[in-house]
Amino acid sequence: MLKQLSLKGKGMSDLQGHTWQPRKSRQIAETKVYADWSPPLIRTVEDTGLNPITIADLVLKRLYTSGVMSGYEVAQRIHLPYAGIVDQALDYLKRDKYIEIRGTGGLGEGNWQYLMTSKGTSRAREAMERSQYTGPCPVPLEDYITAMHTQNQVQFTVGPEALKKALEHLTITDEMLSRIGPAVNSGRSLFLYGPPGNGKTAIAEAVGSLVRKADLWIPYAIDVDGDIVRVFDNVNHHVIEADKDSVAAKSGGLLTDPRWVHIRRPVIIVGGELTMKELDLVWNDTQRFYEAPPQVKANGGMFLIDDFGRQQVSPRDLLNRWIVPLERQADFLTLRTGLKIEMPFYVMVVFSTNIPPKGLVDEAFLRRIRHKIEVKDPNFDQFRQIFIKVCEAKQVPYDDAGLKYLIKEWYLKCDDRSMRAVHPRDLVDHILDLARYLGVSPRLSKELIDHAASAYFVEL
Repeated sequence: MLKQLSLKGKGMSDLQGHTWQPRKSRQIAETKVYADWSPPLIRTVEDTGLNPITIADLVLKRLYTSGVMSGYEVAQRIHLPYAGIVDQALDYLKRDKYIEIRGTGGLGEGNWQYLMTSKGTSRAREAMERSQYTGPCPVPLEDYITAMHTQNQVQFTVGPEALKKALEHLTITDEMLSRIGPAVNSGRSLFLYGPPGNGKTAIAEAVGSLVRKADLWIPYAIDVDGDIVRVFDNVNHHVIEADKDSVAAKSGGLLTDPRWVHIRRPVIIVGGELTMKELDLVWNDTQRFYEAPPQVKANGGMFLIDDFGRQQVSPRDLLNRWIVPLERQADFLTLRTGLKIEMPFYVMVVFSTNIPPKGLVDEAFLRRIRHKIEVKDPNFDQFRQIFIKVCEAKQVPYDDAGLKYLIKEWYLKCDDRSMRAVHPRDLVDHILDLARYLGVSPRLSKELIDHAASAYFVEL
């Protein structure tokens, strides 16, 4: 679809009488490793793929909210190059008397200080009524789709040694490792189930640590036909700081498109608070732009749904929500206008639950989850290994006699009490708390064990 512009003056207004068409996504060669792709450098307004009016309005809103700013400061705030793009927007706004030059902070036009005029203030308010977004300039949706496809053409792969190292802080059998590895390499879906306290979440987080070792470029925000969807947030996304091995350094100091940010592959965790509404675009009626849902923020990484089955939505509905994305690697989101947009879905979805699977979903639904792994209670040898690790980590002398006493008095004499992988950590913490209170050295004595166990275990 062509959009007609009617701009006056020079610079951006040189486009008067011309038609503007969104730039087609660049055809990028197939990658072989994640770091092979980086956002191409943009030099002109056309390179941004955006309507020049969109850029001019963003500049105007930035000046409206921040006051007097230099051209370089505006460019830095909205993450666009000054030369060839921001300077053109400022020239257009100045010639049409939306802004004026107040002074200069140094040599060169980039240091000129700009101030809003009354005419500019009126236009800025109109723009703010449409959207109060004043962050980094967005990228077109089609560019985001191309980037996600390109960066995820290579399957994430982990070998036995890397997996074993990532899980070395846990007591995991070789048989369990042989099941977790293929699940990770599938990159699709994993269902972890079993009694509480046996490390399901810890296993998922360890897998996430492997995912985070790879890198990814994501945009700060996406433009969807004039609507803004904010993607990046500094809580869920961990920025990779530029260094001598960065893309910029390898390209002779040239910057990539500053609208993109280089991050570790994301690992996003949600729990019982998750609702179906949160899995769609979230419209902020005050600021008038969208926040991307968690699965979009997790694109290219892992999305862990912890305590599955305890959400405010039924497990069946929640699993139904993922059927199409998992099978097609595409998700469909809805704008407030009712328009649906297709988003790439390169996410490893992990479900973790302590509710028996048959109590959650039927066989047909469970079959759609590619890998199912039961995380069982540890046997005595595994329990002992965990206890030794915990004592070592917390600097409590390990004593086999103390452990045998604990097993005999607090497990074998309680027919319905099972050993859980989390018990050693919690019991040793209780022993440490009591030892500090009594002013004695922590150890696995009968007295401290009895005190700790009686405080920890609750008869249900």
